[in-house]
Amino acid sequence: MDAGRALLAPRGRLVHGCADILAEALAALPAGIGRVDLDMGGVVSMDTAGLQFLDLLGGYSHRQAVPVSATNWHGQPLRFLELAGLDTTDPLGATAHRPGPPPRDGAREAPEERLHVLQEEVAQLRRAIASRPVIDQARGVLMALHACTSDEAWHILREASQLSNTKLRTVAAAVTAGAESDGPPPPPQVRAALRTALARLRR
Repeated sequence: MDAGRALLAPRGRLVHGCADILAEALAALPAGIGRVDLDMGGVVSMDTAGLQFLDLLGGYSHRQAVPVSATNWHGQPLRFLELAGLDTTDPLGATAHRPGPPPRDGAREAPEERLHVLQEEVAQLRRAIASRPVIDQARGVLMALHACTSDEAWHILREASQLSNTKLRTVAAAVTAGAESDGPPPPPQVRAALRTALARLRR
């Protein structure tokens, strides 16, 4: 760490739990840090937890108005970034210099406040990633049952979620469960919302 710049060098694998460790490291940075650079050369592999890792860095950059970079990718992590459609030179390049909101009362967040916010972001990212498989399954069910496209199935799920005031993941889980031979039907409010969404789509 020098002249307001923090250099972090992750090692090993970016897997489940890595975002928690990163959150603690970011929260422990002293006030006055003007830039955070990550040397990813020591990372040998990553899975979707690596995307949580990057999203957390992007959120920190935006919230603290501090440029953040993650460079020197190679091997499997580099290929993973390519498959994810991210910039392999610096996947944070598009967000590292976005201005963040002004600090409250002219001061940066206290370390414990930063840690709490970062932990909340990690939890939200985990929920989002956990929701993807069931949502994709529900889209497949709707496509098979109603001969619609993937985009149309997504629109049906999203509209049913809004109409029934039910979380999207819950709607998707109800659709998927209802497709099983002995599965329960969706709750009445979800069924009604799905019918309405389908009717609107077919107009």
